[in-house]
Amino acid sequence: MYRFLALFALLILVTATAANHKADASPILKFGSEGQDIPDLQFRLQTIGYYHLPIDKNFGKATLSAVQRFQKNNGLQSDGVVGPKTWAKLKKLSVNKKELSMLARVIYAEARGEDYKGQVAVGAVVMNRLQSSKFPNTVKEVIMEPNAFSAVKDGQYWLIPNQTAFKAAKAAVKGTDPTGNALFYFNPVISKSAWFKTRTATEKIGNHLFTL
Repeated sequence: MYRFLALFALLILVTATAANHKADASPILKFGSEGQDIPDLQFRLQTIGYYHLPIDKNFGKATLSAVQRFQKNNGLQSDGVVGPKTWAKLKKLSVNKKELSMLARVIYAEARGEDYKGQVAVGAVVMNRLQSSKFPNTVKEVIMEPNAFSAVKDGQYWLIPNQTAFKAAKAAVKGTDPTGNALFYFNPVISKSAWFKTRTATEKIGNHLFTL
């Protein structure tokens, strides 16, 4: 009886895991494709400056050209087919709508008292972590990683970001990085962590010191 229950539980776990992997898998898209996944692709390409037309559900010539240029500039086969390798690179360098909102939230919560450059800098740190092998693979996981951002821990993350925060988020995603590729930042006036003092400083922007 116990062996049967254990096998049944294992079957449920394997089935659920397979379903999650299937849900997380991005579809292969190419010229002529249509559907709900095209707007996500176009939005991502738009945030990093490759796509400039209104978002729709059709993989047309403009989308094809944007994909090919993205592939060429990132060392991928420039065939215009959005398969696993192109999706993986795209998700490391861009954001979807939900992720852009998350990035704006953390910028607003962590740096709304800073000037625009200081807000872009916080967004750049998130993007630098996204592209680093030392951190999680999605914007959500980077932001929600335990103790990564004090504003998430104390709840300020849930404040509604303003348009400046969204503008700063878009700039950071597009590649603006005034931090010198920093992965961390802190306020040296109020931070009591000795760990930060062991990091290599890259820039001082507003009240934040940025480090590697």
